[in-house]
Amino acid sequence: MRLLECTSGDEFVLTKDLIGDYDIPPYAILSHTWEEDQEVTFSDLKDGTGKSKKGYDKIRFCGQQAERDGLQHFWVDTCCINKSDHVELREAINSMFRWYQNAAKCYVYLSDVSTTKRKANDGVSEFTWEPAFRVSRWFTRGWTLQELLAPTSVEFFSQEWKRLGDKLLLKKRIHKITGIPESAIQGAPLSQFSVNERLSWKENRHTELEEDRAYSLLGIFGV
Repeated sequence: MRLLECTSGDEFVLTKDLIGDYDIPPYAILSHTWEEDQEVTFSDLKDGTGKSKKGYDKIRFCGQQAERDGLQHFWVDTCCINKSDHVELREAINSMFRWYQNAAKCYVYLSDVSTTKRKANDGVSEFTWEPAFRVSRWFTRGWTLQELLAPTSVEFFSQEWKRLGDKLLLKKRIHKITGIPESAIQGAPLSQFSVNERLSWKENRHTELEEDRAYSLLGIFGV
């Protein structure tokens, strides 16, 4: 597992590949939906070209929020995995549920949920974010199912980086959106739920690659 380490301000560096859980410091982890051609990759970070991409803002958000929570390290799937290394990619897919499960904090960045709106005079005012939350793309993606259920601490943030609440506070809303029982959202062992029930949680979720529909369920079924 390779982490990002906060250095100063908006700066961070990739750690070496950490072997074994004993070698891994406490870390935050990002959950989000991908934007085509705008995500910062492993090679972008290595060659220093990532800052020009829109996805860099999400990485900055995760690093800054981690620092506010007293964490020096964080993990983002777009750039912490060298996807050109097929062995590393396979290991990451198999370990993904455990990485989210072991995270001290999971931050859900909702790029399509805003907490502000424009007034006629171009002033900014607060408005309710719940309608956008209910239809957020995040709830339709395959991989985000395990990102909701695996970590103990899951916090939701708007596109402006404003905290909306954690999964315990929002469990009734999340249950209505997903159909997942509140007890599962609160952290009950997934083995308590039948195979058919766990499969039903995936019904309205999609993945970019067909094979990822199976891969993203590995941790849900304890594989």
